[in-house]
Amino acid sequence: MGLIKFIKEEIAVIRDRDPAIKSNMEVFLYPSFHAIMRHRVAHWLYKRKRYFLSRWISQTGVRKTGIEIHPGAVIGKGLFIDHGNGVVIGETCEIGDNVTIYQGVTLGGTGKETGKRHPTIGNNVMISTGAKVLGSIMIGDDSKIGAGSVVLGDIPPYATVVGIPGRVVRIRNSKIHPNDDLDQVHLPDPVKMEMCKLAIRIERLEQLYGVSEEELIELKEERCKNCNCLDEDILKQGE
Repeated sequence: MGLIKFIKEEIAVIRDRDPAIKSNMEVFLYPSFHAIMRHRVAHWLYKRKRYFLSRWISQTGVRKTGIEIHPGAVIGKGLFIDHGNGVVIGETCEIGDNVTIYQGVTLGGTGKETGKRHPTIGNNVMISTGAKVLGSIMIGDDSKIGAGSVVLGDIPPYATVVGIPGRVVRIRNSKIHPNDDLDQVHLPDPVKMEMCKLAIRIERLEQLYGVSEEELIELKEERCKNCNCLDEDILKQGE
């Protein structure tokens, strides 16, 4: 019954988060399904100190799926690894419920430190393509990490993180699960946001020297229309 329950849960998770799936039978073709199923067995053996056998199951799974999950990693319910090739999850990593991970993501350590050396991922987190989350850090619930970001420090709940190193560019005031919006593209750009701040300050100086309010509004709209930044927040910071 445990296996049947696992399969039903995986079908529900994949159908919810991947629009490409057309039938329930396709779940058996997903690398994520096989990688997580093998990890459940390997983790059970790992907790009973059957280290070689657990690693053997893990490593055979890597060759079949391209997803490397150390048997010691603790994984909650509802993990979905989309495509998954190149995903690496370290030994002391802890992953909460309803997390979505895309291809090329690394949840790794930063050296030869001992003890807890891999990240702890909260519930309802989305980690986009190619992101690297390194070290014994905490990623808060309901957070979103942008594609290609390198996260080296703790991230609060409901945050959006982008860049190298990763920086928080938005914290949502209301509870919205990232898995409800799996958009990896339309995220704030911190470089463009900084440019917007500078541009707005320059435009205010120009206003002091004779630029009309109408011209200032037009300039602001032109500057901010493509950077996906929070205009009101930036305006407040510029005051």
